[in-house]
Amino acid sequence: MHLTLRQLLIFTAVVDTGSTTAAGARVALSQSATSAALNELEKVLGAQLFDRVGKRLIINDNGRTLLPQARAAIDVATGIEREFGVGTRNAQGDSTPINLRVAASTTIGNYVLPTLIASFRKTFPHARVDVQIHNTRHASAAVGRFEVDMGLIEGPSHEPDVHAEPWIEDELVILCAPQHPLALEHAAERVKLKALRQAFWLLREAGSGTREAVEQALLPHLHQLREDIRVGSTEAIKQAAAAGLGLTCLSLAAVRDAITLGKLQVLDTTLPRLVRPFYLIYHQQKQLSAGLERFIAHCRSATT
Repeated sequence: MHLTLRQLLIFTAVVDTGSTTAAGARVALSQSATSAALNELEKVLGAQLFDRVGKRLIINDNGRTLLPQARAAIDVATGIEREFGVGTRNAQGDSTPINLRVAASTTIGNYVLPTLIASFRKTFPHARVDVQIHNTRHASAAVGRFEVDMGLIEGPSHEPDVHAEPWIEDELVILCAPQHPLALEHAAERVKLKALRQAFWLLREAGSGTREAVEQALLPHLHQLREDIRVGSTEAIKQAAAAGLGLTCLSLAAVRDAITLGKLQVLDTTLPRLVRPFYLIYHQQKQLSAGLERFIAHCRSATT
């Protein structure tokens, strides 16, 4: 008896959901059939993969050893299906040449990636790119779990099995509403560090690449940021800053529209120019299809 991809798929579903009932719903099997497939996999391997605690299944050391290999095997099989158009053929028998899954952190996903995909489709008009938008931590984790083919993130990846390379340079700017006291009081002079230390700041949530970059850029000069409101999206921070609720530091790519419309104003400060790298990431064990290699090459050729 040999293990099967179906068994590995069920195994990863149980890991992700914590029970055979929920895993069965994910893979369209009954609870009993899911449990039987899991037991059969453990029998083939000669090892228990979970500790049974009541009705809960908690992955053990054997399961943790198998998990990255199982995800890699499933990813290879899925990549083969996409490469040959399995399940995507039209009535004429043609297959979709490129079908990719990309995770992007918020700023990139909302303000950079749409233009990148549009330019890519000028060369490959039938390419399909499904985009997931998360904060940097979750986008990186999605790559690490083989849930997507690659990612574009705003901060370094902390996933051990993920390859990360600096991609393009992003400029960060300090902003506020035109009617903010600092904008009015310093119209003819640069804002000094003391005034920035005393101001209230609007910041992204923990795990956001923008927040990590802002802290790395500002804390060496300001030592602390007086956090007034923590917001879970860049767009919400833009609106809060435009309403006069505080200062913020965001990617220039994300705020060009608001600056043009006069809703936000870039503060001229005594700080040095603030820049950060965006990163391109994929799993170290990822089998790069021809389509994925083309898209990665397109990303590498892009400029800010």
